[in-house]
Amino acid sequence: MTESRELLCWLRAIAEPTRLRLLALCAGQDLSVTDLAEALGQSEPRVSRHLRILTEAGLVERVRQGQWVHYRVARGTPAAGFAQGLLGQLDRSDSSLVRDRQRARSQGIAGAGAVAASRLGRELCAVLEAEMTPRPASVLFVGLEHPQLLEAAGQSGHCAVLVYSRRVAQAVRAAAEREQRMCRIAQAGGETLTPRDLARMGQPFDAVVVDQITRAGGVPEALLGAARALLPVGGRLWLFERYDSAALAGSARVIEHPIARLRRRLAAAGLECRRIRPIEADGQHVLAATAVPVQQSLAMGRAS
Repeated sequence: MTESRELLCWLRAIAEPTRLRLLALCAGQDLSVTDLAEALGQSEPRVSRHLRILTEAGLVERVRQGQWVHYRVARGTPAAGFAQGLLGQLDRSDSSLVRDRQRARSQGIAGAGAVAASRLGRELCAVLEAEMTPRPASVLFVGLEHPQLLEAAGQSGHCAVLVYSRRVAQAVRAAAEREQRMCRIAQAGGETLTPRDLARMGQPFDAVVVDQITRAGGVPEALLGAARALLPVGGRLWLFERYDSAALAGSARVIEHPIARLRRRLAAAGLECRRIRPIEADGQHVLAATAVPVQQSLAMGRAS
């Protein structure tokens, strides 16, 4: 039986709207203070204070993931049982909880392994290392949800990264330090990347790598068009995005095959797709596409 003193401690800890929202978010995945602050739209110091109260009450626990500290709902304790029982009473369709989850997704937050080394990241890195030959003089990474892709750029003369969340920016900065390379890191002005954000990156780039695996619905054509505008003659673009594996298998309900849809969207953005390959790792299904500007493709065709 739980002592009344413990029960009162748990009730006091959770009897605050922000802390209840934090508990709900930590139930779905392990998240850092930065993740949670971005999802709730609050400052990190304020979120840290709430997390301290939840942690001291035993409802939430800290988990170290490499250089990151993440938070999750406690496990295997009486306090954990109380937290799970409380979460079972929550209406997941509550507007504030739905908004928190949506903000987490829009910020590119995908749990403890979102910006850490992963098997999927290694697979995508292998694609770049095999195809990025010779190494381009300048590379722009857009999104860069897998910072280990920086390894594939080798010692390119100029490397720039455009991200859309503070957490990804931190992970990219750490990866660049590990690789001992200089890298310009810019963050989008809003919660998603826009063509204007790409235009602000300035100079043309010999290679553009768009890595936005978590974006629902794929990368917009307008964003692909802005990436195309940064490519000179001889430039190349790599695009990594999630797809529906059932659709690729040929379900009768599919209106447009994922590969055909991706080729069409690239063409609408002024890019000719040279290669598409499906990749499956870490429970995710990704299409890895390589494309070149249409004018470059036509010129190569006339030369041959």
